[in-house]
Amino acid sequence: MKKITIAIDGHSSTGKSTAAKELAKALNYIYVDTGAMYRAVTYFALQNNFFENEILDEKALIPALETIDLDFKYDPAEARSKVLLNGDDVESFIRQMDVSNKVSYVAKVPEVRKKLVKIQQRIGEKGGLVMDGRDIGSVVFPQAELKIFMTATSHERAKRRYEEIKGQNTDLNFEEVLANVKQRDSIDSSRKTSPLLQTEDAVKIDNTDLSREEQSELLLHLAQKRIAIVNSPQ
Repeated sequence: MKKITIAIDGHSSTGKSTAAKELAKALNYIYVDTGAMYRAVTYFALQNNFFENEILDEKALIPALETIDLDFKYDPAEARSKVLLNGDDVESFIRQMDVSNKVSYVAKVPEVRKKLVKIQQRIGEKGGLVMDGRDIGSVVFPQAELKIFMTATSHERAKRRYEEIKGQNTDLNFEEVLANVKQRDSIDSSRKTSPLLQTEDAVKIDNTDLSREEQSELLLHLAQKRIAIVNSPQ
């Protein structure tokens, strides 16, 4: 049976990564967390002082991209993959708020996207994978057999993000998280290179009022239906 490529795009904090992981597990497919890749590059930029407040020194970052190697390592203890930056596990660092506040600035740099798209396409050459991000269905895998576009209200997404990180940063307040979500939406949708958009052939899922279980069932149904169509006799 032919395995398909599934592209899941959408706004920040819509639960794309969680949904993609669960779907990949249910289908026994490979899962690739593209958001973690951009976060890892952002962490690299912060560690190398390529940011001056909110200004990214692109001229310093671009040549340094040649020194970056990204990979994923499965952690059986936590039953999930973790991103490696030049061989080091940086999973816990890339989820911090300082990275969240800067990742959209790094992600809009054409050279960064070009490098990471090549890595993503190499991983997905054989199909049988679920990949989530901002431009998977439009740029990375425009030929994907199933494209999903996930969204939710900015307030709901900020609430989810706040619940996720408030234990890590007790000084953080909800309004800061909401402002960050809205800022990322603006940057992601207006950037010149690979802006966030819903392709015409993508299935839109608004999960504002969906439970995690309801969403998982819906995605699995859509995937199984598409797999059956792809493998049906012509």
